[in-house]
Amino acid sequence: MNKQYYFVFCKDELLVEPHTDGTGGIPLAEEPPTAVKPWTHLMPVSMPDGTHVVTYSIDSPADAPATLKPVGLRQSYYLLPRNLYLIAGKCHELLYWDHNTRFCGVCGGQMKMHTEISKRCTECGKEVWPQLATAVIVLIHRGDEVLLVRARNFRTDFYGLVAGFVETGETLEEAVAREALEETGVSITNIRYFGSQPWPYPCGLMVGFHADYAGGELRLQRSEIARGGWFRYDALPRIPEKLSIARMLLDDWTRRYSTSAE
Repeated sequence: MNKQYYFVFCKDELLVEPHTDGTGGIPLAEEPPTAVKPWTHLMPVSMPDGTHVVTYSIDSPADAPATLKPVGLRQSYYLLPRNLYLIAGKCHELLYWDHNTRFCGVCGGQMKMHTEISKRCTECGKEVWPQLATAVIVLIHRGDEVLLVRARNFRTDFYGLVAGFVETGETLEEAVAREALEETGVSITNIRYFGSQPWPYPCGLMVGFHADYAGGELRLQRSEIARGGWFRYDALPRIPEKLSIARMLLDDWTRRYSTSAE
């Protein structure tokens, strides 16, 4: 048997091999690194580059050997090489999908794997595939100022960018303009694509944009936003971690303004 990477999760924590330099790795072996129970679903994960990957869940951290350390998926970004962090995210999304599609939504029958990324109902034949929740996030700037908000659901005291889920029937650009107006009361123009990012918390795709302020007074949507305001590029409050596309957008914008100000 060829060696495979085993991405093993216990709830939202990933089992990582600690390295002496403070980084971490993923078990690469011929056999699973933990005891596998009869009902454990070992999911093969196809990768474009041919990397052999298997993912599965364990019930308790006590089931893991002492050589592996449970680490939150977000924290694993700072320990793993980027390619392994991205694979870990994909594995987490697939396990989330697997756990939430055990039974058919049409007839209640049991769902069984049909291909590596689809299931089929054993009773009515309905097929399902992993679903993505698409969200947009936008950096709105006004000259040398950026609009930052602190959402009520943020766990820590940092400011981020306007963001929200795309609704049925919307384009990405329409969703960006709607979220900006709903959350902050401002209108925007010159919406332009920046990049996208898998966001496996638990199964999202974040699509990032830059936009220019067009008008309107700041009126925060209090049901969603706790605080917000305009901040100069050189006087920002605490902002998101480097793993997020929000931080990538902010770093890109502040870098350009810092260069132009010199």
